[in-house]
Amino acid sequence: MTTIRQLIQTGPAKANELLARLADTSDGALKTRERLLVDLKTELDLLAKLEEEHLFPVLRKHKETKDLVSAALNDNRQIRKLVAELEQTPKESEDFAAKVAELRKVFQQSVRDERNELLPAVLKALSDDEAQAIVENIEAGKAEIEDAKRSELEQRRAEVRDEREQAAQDLADQEEAAAREQRTREVARQTADVVSRNGAIAVENSRKIVESAADGMQRLATAPLSTGSIFWDSMFNLWMAPLGRSVARPANVELSNEQEEVIPLAEETLLVGKRTVESGTTSVRRYLVEAPVEQQVILYDEKVIVERRRPVTDAATGEKLTELTVEMIETSEVPVVGKGVKVREEVVVRRERTRRVETVRDTVRRHEIEIARSDENDRASRKRPRLAHSGR
Repeated sequence: MTTIRQLIQTGPAKANELLARLADTSDGALKTRERLLVDLKTELDLLAKLEEEHLFPVLRKHKETKDLVSAALNDNRQIRKLVAELEQTPKESEDFAAKVAELRKVFQQSVRDERNELLPAVLKALSDDEAQAIVENIEAGKAEIEDAKRSELEQRRAEVRDEREQAAQDLADQEEAAAREQRTREVARQTADVVSRNGAIAVENSRKIVESAADGMQRLATAPLSTGSIFWDSMFNLWMAPLGRSVARPANVELSNEQEEVIPLAEETLLVGKRTVESGTTSVRRYLVEAPVEQQVILYDEKVIVERRRPVTDAATGEKLTELTVEMIETSEVPVVGKGVKVREEVVVRRERTRRVETVRDTVRRHEIEIARSDENDRASRKRPRLAHSGR
């Protein structure tokens, strides 16, 4: 369990380390100086805040420590002022190193004052319960601040991860939209080509059908009919001769467009699109495990030794016979266990796009034509029996 002595003696260790590292940097290490300065400012603000919230209010209640609080507050104000000046100083200038040295000197003097003056007064004025309550409040404050930092860090990481995923999704959507637009244009072009070819074929077929029909009408109009009877053949030859002459089309007369009939032939084309469906879910859960660890630490104990010896000289020292009391504090170091958090590794969860080709099979329909032609002689033979039957 941490004591008030250990808290005051070991609290500034991290700030001292950051100051030493900042003092060892060169003028060209701009990024390193900026990073160390941010960490140093955070640590100094944390130390001052915990003291001012949990330690100083208790010390103001005791006569022995009340005056020491004002000096400690002045030290904190001076340290904050030097840190602010250090932030405004260019990191590559020579003044930066000089201000770091000044800040380090002031801070170390403040630490010595707390150990030599504040700590003995605290141990003398405060009861064990008061001292332990201060330690518990300060440690709880540290834990709360660390939890807030971790939560903020996790939130920033989550925001960065979401932005990265959103950017990747936007890029994928843009690529898919571009590919879909390209496929749509290709299908439209193919459809236009098919329609154009079908239209040309339909026009050509219609022209041939009209020409064939016109030729058949001409042959039918000019061909003589025969019923098998001389009487009826002679009669119909008389009747049909004028009709044959009127129906016959001169060779130099072209058909009118009004006699054409266009039959369009269409066909279906296969249009293949895409849609996204869920094919599975991958869940990555982070959990805590505990592992036993051990580490050796060297501790020192300071004991007060009282011994008697003969005086170094027998000369009179002029010491008066008065009462004198000398107090010397014995110290003993005990392990202080703290836990720090560092990132061991990162697990990146992302979606990776792979490409595959899949063949889509289906059926399409199209128009075909069936042409049925009848011969003129067949038509004549089908008509002859009816005429002969009528004569009888």
